[in-house]
Amino acid sequence: MRDAYHEELDSIGEDLVEMARLVGSAIGRATTAMLDADLKLAESVIAADDKVDTLQHELEARAIALLARQQPVATDLRIVVTSLRMSADLERAGDLAQHVAKQARLRFPESPVPRDLHATLLEMGQLAQRLMAKAAEVIVTKDVELALQLEQDDDEMDLLHRTLFQHLMDDRWKHGIETAVDVTLLGRYYERFADHAVSVAKRVVYLVTGEHADEIQSADIPVEGA
Repeated sequence: MRDAYHEELDSIGEDLVEMARLVGSAIGRATTAMLDADLKLAESVIAADDKVDTLQHELEARAIALLARQQPVATDLRIVVTSLRMSADLERAGDLAQHVAKQARLRFPESPVPRDLHATLLEMGQLAQRLMAKAAEVIVTKDVELALQLEQDDDEMDLLHRTLFQHLMDDRWKHGIETAVDVTLLGRYYERFADHAVSVAKRVVYLVTGEHADEIQSADIPVEGA
């Protein structure tokens, strides 16, 4: 019985990793679809979000069943509850990747992004994908140091986000209001996607240490049971 219980806990972790990998791939493909005005690729990203939603629903059902049957306490309870919260972050990140793809579909056969901002949006997309890949690694390894680094990595996304706004506020902006709205939305999608990756990493810190990431200094990390 206990072996089956721990197998269920392990499978919840595996589903979280799969969700993180799926949404990381989705944001990368959505970025390509947006910049290249690739309608077929955009449609595939939009359709693929169903798999992320299904994984979240299945994970929630198993987690709730575990809570009801096993009534876990201490670390096991923290694993289940934290996993539920991480799955919500990952599902929302998947939605944001889908939003980018929908923006590409909306403006087809043109790109919603003017040529002079392609490099910035490409960098945001690549960074978002890297952050989610790192979040997936953190889920697997439970590496608290790596998890804490994600918040620092996210500073780069915040800087890129501010760069977009500088372009939008520039008196030389010549692309019109509709494009300005598109760029504003896309910048927000990437910024929020990165926030969800950071949130996943922070929840792993809590899972491992029993303390919130904001309360922990990376130079001196107390690990429960050490």
